[in-house]
Amino acid sequence: MSAGWLRACALVMIGLFSGTALAKDKAPTAIVVGGGLAGLTAAYELQNKGWQVTLLEAKAGMGGRSGLATSEWIGNSKAQPVLNQYLDTFKLSTLPAPEFVRTPGYLIDGEYFSSTDLATKQPATAEALKRYEKTLDDLARSIDDPLNPAANSTLFALDQLNVSGWLDKLQLPATARQLINQQIRTRYDEPSRLSLLYFAQQTRVYRGVSDRDLRAARLPGGSPVLAQAFVKQLKTIKTQSPVSAIVQDKDGVTVKVGSVGYQADYVVLAVPLRALSKIQMTPGLDAKHLAALKGTNYGWRDQLMLKFKTPVWESRSRMSGEIYSNTGLGMLWIEPALKGGANVVINLSGDNARLLQAFGDKQMVDQVLIRLHAFYPQARGAFTGYEVRRYSTDVGTGGAYLAYGPGQISKYWRLWERPVQRIAFAGEHTDAMYPGTLEGALRSGQRAASQVQDLAAGKSFEPVKAVAATAAAGTAAAAASKGNFFSNLFGGSSDKSAKAEEPVKKEEGKPGFFKRLFGGADKPAEQPSAKPAEVAPAPAPATAPAPTVAPVAKEEPAKAPVKAAPAKPAAKQAPAKKPVAKAQQQKKTAAKAAPVKKAAAKAEPVKKPVADTQAKAQ
Repeated sequence: MSAGWLRACALVMIGLFSGTALAKDKAPTAIVVGGGLAGLTAAYELQNKGWQVTLLEAKAGMGGRSGLATSEWIGNSKAQPVLNQYLDTFKLSTLPAPEFVRTPGYLIDGEYFSSTDLATKQPATAEALKRYEKTLDDLARSIDDPLNPAANSTLFALDQLNVSGWLDKLQLPATARQLINQQIRTRYDEPSRLSLLYFAQQTRVYRGVSDRDLRAARLPGGSPVLAQAFVKQLKTIKTQSPVSAIVQDKDGVTVKVGSVGYQADYVVLAVPLRALSKIQMTPGLDAKHLAALKGTNYGWRDQLMLKFKTPVWESRSRMSGEIYSNTGLGMLWIEPALKGGANVVINLSGDNARLLQAFGDKQMVDQVLIRLHAFYPQARGAFTGYEVRRYSTDVGTGGAYLAYGPGQISKYWRLWERPVQRIAFAGEHTDAMYPGTLEGALRSGQRAASQVQDLAAGKSFEPVKAVAATAAAGTAAAAASKGNFFSNLFGGSSDKSAKAEEPVKKEEGKPGFFKRLFGGADKPAEQPSAKPAEVAPAPAPATAPAPTVAPVAKEEPAKAPVKAAPAKPAAKQAPAKKPVAKAQQQKKTAAKAAPVKKAAAKAEPVKKPVADTQAKAQ
């Protein structure tokens, strides 16, 4: 009897130890929502660490916001280290960039100019561009730490201003202002909707990085090639699986796709903010996160690829990296077609994209083709077709990429870098250094994967304390009115520069629709009005994640191309304007009390990397 009892006890103990061992050996589980490059990176990194990962993508294809270009100019390991790391890991080959594509070109009234041409043939425009770059570099140097751009009340005040008002102070010639506006709206958004602090912070990130570093090589096939390299490594991918709800509890997370629930230990949410706003979360996000979902500005973009059987433009501009037009054609990207002929990829961005949102695809292409034909009479005869990507009206994104508006860094800076209970966030909008770029998306995926592993190990993520500008809101106006720093940066009385809104132009002189679209609206304002400009109404919040592409297998490892797009603009603020008499008196006082300081040695002008243009523009 006692022997049988001992035998039974031994079996029970063996069972208990075996159960404990199995529990220890069981792989932790994660669900990644969103099949763009950020989500693919997070899934890949977790799977490599032994996690059981399921990736859910709302659409039929993988890859997120890849554009129409058949190749992408990418930076070297100095400019884009994480991107180059994955290219090496997956043994993806690149081609060296020809010398003539490593600096931008310009299309002025239909005539192509390289930077060298511009200096000799349009010296006034070239000089104005240099003055703008020098002033911008001075502004960037005022930020010591790009991860903490609002570190003091003076820098905090920059977040209350928009870029357009700052440009007005430079009093640039019309052509230079048009080219600069086009460059800014292509890389971010309309200057009137862009925080001056964010613009300065991004310039600071790339300060000292040359054009040669930013366009060092060409990736044939573009970012879809990189996306497919990730896809081949992943074990479980489910496409056409839009997430409707996420429920967290003490034991794990349940992610719902329609009536189906997927359970895991942790979740990585790698979708644009407007798509995230459509997911019901339990427990819900706090008020600050909810405000950021609705209030964070996104750059607007529509992208067209016009196909020609033969090039109709000057051979010198063929294969150029970026070409900025002063006539509303947006940023042009000229490349050879894969099967002969040539393509022109045109990015309509900012207000140009907003104005055309009501147009059908063919109408929009016709308007652009008419303009191109005016410069190159052979365009109509050589035209063979087009493709269109409507980021601005995509229901899953409602824009194209993060572009903080005035006052938004002060409210939402680095908010999405911190996990919320069992959820970590990824996506270009969550990277403080390289938002809107391939580099930023990849970095965010790595960070989110690392955070999920830390959560599983028991680490907690406390909210980051507010930046050292606690009195900034109260002192910003005083800092802006003192002269010195603001006088140096804005070239005039600082009471004017404290305005956050672009001046309203007189109604009687307002250009017509097509003049605004193709040239007349970018000239600097002659005399700012006292009223702030009104912001165009923001588009409705979007739904599901990333756009479409070639299909991917619904269950296990999938192979497919890419496509996608992000969200919408936000309202701006306008500090009260001081009485004219008082402003003039302060101007005299400031002139006596604070002599203008000379700027330090000029660093190389800063441009956003090609990945920027591609993750955003392409």
